[in-house]
Order: sequence, then structure tokens, then C-alpha cells
Amino acid sequence: MSRRPGQQGHIEQSGKWWVVRWWMDVAGQEKRAHKRARICPVSGPGALSVSARERRASEIIAESGADTEKHFNEVVKQNTGVTFREQSVTWIERMKTRKRKPVANATFEIWEGCLRRRLVPQMGDLPLSAVNNSTLKFIIAGMSVEGLSPAYIKHHVQVVQMVVASAVDKEGEEIYPRKWNHEFMDMPMIDKAKQNTPCFSAEIVSGLAAWKYERERMLFILCGATGLRIGEALGVEIDKHISPHFLTISIEQKARRGKIEERLKTANARREVDLHPTIAALIKEFVGERTDGLLFCTRSGKPLGQSNILRRHLHPALKQLGFVNTVTGTHKGGNHAFRRFRNTYLRNNTECPEGLLKFWMGHAGQTMTDRYDKIKDDVAFRRKWAERCGFGFTLPPVVPSVPRSEEDDDSQVAA
Repeated sequence: MSRRPGQQGHIEQSGKWWVVRWWMDVAGQEKRAHKRARICPVSGPGALSVSARERRASEIIAESGADTEKHFNEVVKQNTGVTFREQSVTWIERMKTRKRKPVANATFEIWEGCLRRRLVPQMGDLPLSAVNNSTLKFIIAGMSVEGLSPAYIKHHVQVVQMVVASAVDKEGEEIYPRKWNHEFMDMPMIDKAKQNTPCFSAEIVSGLAAWKYERERMLFILCGATGLRIGEALGVEIDKHISPHFLTISIEQKARRGKIEERLKTANARREVDLHPTIAALIKEFVGERTDGLLFCTRSGKPLGQSNILRRHLHPALKQLGFVNTVTGTHKGGNHAFRRFRNTYLRNNTECPEGLLKFWMGHAGQTMTDRYDKIKDDVAFRRKWAERCGFGFTLPPVVPSVPRSEEDDDSQVAA
């Protein structure tokens, strides 16, 4: 307040009136608003001289309280009183309860981790009004010195930007609008060519298909033959999501951290995936006499843990197969590499229709033609292509007999 000189205002003619303009702090808004008030008529009764107009303008500004310390304390200090820490709590709670575009639990954990580990300790006491491009430039510089990846830095910057944007007034307008300048912040660029996105080869998947533990072996086979996300595969229930002939799996839920979640990663992830008859036969033999429960579960019927699959089975199997980093001696792939293998195989080694590939993989269409494509409704066509495309890797020598398709059963009934 001590750095603000008293305003004289700007006097100008507006129609038949002399008016004065001045700046006014407004509650719930970072930038001051331009106010205007009439002084006197330009001519006729009530007209004032130049000096009288200036005196009256000063009186109007003083009456408004624009330059008083009381108004400053009530408005400006109120605006800057919210800290980044306080607003981050408000933002997280709002995101958890919003109905438009609900956020997945995994995303919340990433956001909360960014806030808890780095952002709040470094800038939690900073007024939200002071969080700007200069603040982020300092944060980015620190993370760059530590050698953190551009993607890691990007996640933290996005969280800061969302927290600042979440402060809105009663009209829904941003209180602290920002024009974020990545050039000024020296935001590192993500080099997609250097991103670590391992993809299993057919030889690796064939080796995983011969893993010594039956349950995990069948999980590897299913993921390699369908491209299911690991959570989707672990969330499949025998009586709810597998067709009677084991030729189709419906993806309606996922398993995460030992619990079932109905919310999938995207809207397109809710789909049906058709199996090659040979894979269907393996799944049928694996299920055996079971009629309900999860396809892959613990002895108590609970979902398997993704981290346990990685540490106890996938990584040891990859190391045994020689699929490791020659420098560090660590694994070179995770559960998602099965998905990349399936997508690559269907795209480059088969003539699978593009619309069917996107449907099986759960990818969103990009054009109006994709939206018009109703290939998902033609079950017979899908199963024909599932058998025609194959699964792209070699199974162990002993496999069960191939189950009959529904079309074969229907034809026998007709005969």
C-alpha cells in the first residue's frame, strides 16, 4: 500500500458530461477494475471550471475509498491471503467430487505425489497470487539440475497450473489468470524418440508363454494374444465377462491394487475382445470346473497384484530369456509391452481392418469415418478376423483341443 501513490484520476468528456476514471481493487479479482463517475454537465446549469472539475474528481475518488488502507486490507490482502498449500487442498477435493470428466484414482495419486514430495515443500507458503512464470522457472531449474526427466517435470508444472487455475470467483472466472510461457520458464522438451517404450518380440512372448507357473503363464498368453491392459486382464470374471464358448471377453472393469474398479482408463476401453480359437481353448482348460470368480486370482479369490506379477514372474522370466539392459542388468519391459506387441503385430503382420484393430485395442477413433464404423456390432465378422489374424507367437508344444464356435453349434442344431 505504501508504494501506491494517491490517484488523481483521468478526466474526459463523455457525451454531455465530464467524467472521471480511476482504478479500483475488486474482491475476488487479481487485476484492478476501471471505474467511472460523472463530474458535471459539459455546459449549462451545473457546469464547472477546469480547476473545480479536478477538485470534484478528487472528491469522488476519495469517497470511493479506492486509495484507503481499509479498502486495501479488505480486498487486496484477502486476495493474496490464500497460499498455494491451501488452494492445492481445495483443488484436490474438488477434483475428487466433480461429475464432469471424473479423474481416475491412479491420476489422483500422481497429483498428490507431486504436491506432497516437491511442490508443497518448496512453494506451499507462497501466496497463490505470486505463483507465476518466474516461480515455475525456478522450480524447473531445480529439477533440471537434479537430472529429472522432461516428462517428470511436465507433470509437476501441469499440477501447478491446474491449482492456480482452480481459484475462481463466484461467477466462475479465474481470480489469477495466467498466460504461461514455456519459453520463459525454459521448459524442457520431451524427445519422443528417446522415450523408453519397450515392445516384446514374438520370440520373447513365445518364451513367456512357456513360463513355469500356470496362472502367470496363462496371463502372459492372454495379454500377448489380446493386448489387454494388465488391470483389464486381472479384472475379468468368469461368469460375467467370458462368453459361453470362451471366444469373446468383455472388458467392463479393472483390478488395481487388489481391488476391483468399474472405471476404466477411457470410454473406449469398455469393449469386447475376440479370441483366437486356440487361445479360447487354453482359457477354457485353465478355468476347468470353475463357474464364477475372477479368471486370475489368489487362493482367497482376490485380484492378483500387478507389482507381484512384475517382480516375481515377468522380470525373472525376462531375465531368463535374456531380455535385459546389457549395462544395468535390469529388465527392459513391463506389462504394457504385451499391449505394444499386439498392436504392432496386428498393424504390420496382418490385414486386420483398422476399425477392428482400434476396437480390440480400445483406442479412440480420430475421424468421422471411425465414428460411423459399427464393426463392433458384427460379432461373426470379428470372430472371423480373430481367427484369421492369429496371435503372432508360438505356444508350448501341448495345447488343448480347439472349442467349437457358436456358428458350428448353430449349424449342427439346424441340421
